[in-house]
Amino acid sequence: MTRITLERLQVWIYLVAIVTGLTLGTVMGDAAEVFEAALWPLLGLLLFATFTQVPLIHLREAFRDRHFMGVALAGNFVLIPLVVWGLIWFLPDDPAIRLGVLLVLLVPCTDWFITFSHLAGGDTGRAIAITPINLLLQIALLPVYLWLFMGQSFVEILAAGPIVTAFVTLILIPLVAAWGLEWWSMRHPTGAVVIDRLAWAPVPLLAIVVFVIAVSQVESVLSAIPVLGPVTGIFVAYLAAALLLGLALSRLFDLPDRSACVLIFALGTRNSFVVLPLALALSSEWTVVAVVIVFQSLVELFGVVAYLKVLPLVVPWALARR
Repeated sequence: MTRITLERLQVWIYLVAIVTGLTLGTVMGDAAEVFEAALWPLLGLLLFATFTQVPLIHLREAFRDRHFMGVALAGNFVLIPLVVWGLIWFLPDDPAIRLGVLLVLLVPCTDWFITFSHLAGGDTGRAIAITPINLLLQIALLPVYLWLFMGQSFVEILAAGPIVTAFVTLILIPLVAAWGLEWWSMRHPTGAVVIDRLAWAPVPLLAIVVFVIAVSQVESVLSAIPVLGPVTGIFVAYLAAALLLGLALSRLFDLPDRSACVLIFALGTRNSFVVLPLALALSSEWTVVAVVIVFQSLVELFGVVAYLKVLPLVVPWALARR
């Protein structure tokens, strides 16, 4: 099996992991604590493996194509937050549901969007170049967005669990470690081999993580089922809005078709498991936040499969030069 095949099959792998986890968690309720203890090390390893695939030491190269970079950054960090702000008004008036949607939709993807951009015929070089900028900006801007959208509630959320600790131990430390490994790989061939091997890790590790969440949080997952209907509509609407926005920006700024595909995937895909540790660090009354985030990743994967079928037809038609 090739890595591309593995990534194509990932949505089904995650579905099997979740169903298996829910079944095991229901049958073996006393196993929850054991699995929950393994969740944090697994998350740290998952994020480290993921961050090693982001070219963190090549930030300068990201700005070689300033035209595309400017359009992509404006789309992801100015226009997409406005889209999300409009969508949350259609959600139930539940702070936990809104927080889950905000956390996951405000952070652009830095991993599988590259694979899907490539599969759609997009410019993989531009996709790779934009990932480190997307990662660093989302870490810096997410607290600002949450404060703007939630106001005083955001301050209360910060006090609802060890979020700062989770950010440092599960996001910041793996990020710095990944940067160190990439720096080492530039000087030692062994480092490059390690990074290449780690490229296989995110899909199975994420499958294990969602399995562990399903086992350890089975009651929370089952109790959250009634809210999945409304959030499904929001996530599908988001995918449609991101597609239309990507087409509009590509036409307005005269992007080539291959760059337009990258832009649409950059706008449509989100960084669900990077914000997952923050959700899991919240206190028990906020457990639905993590469920919403995991569920969004499944909806998104089905969505990007639809993108793969639609974009080769829609992009040339929408961007036809007159």
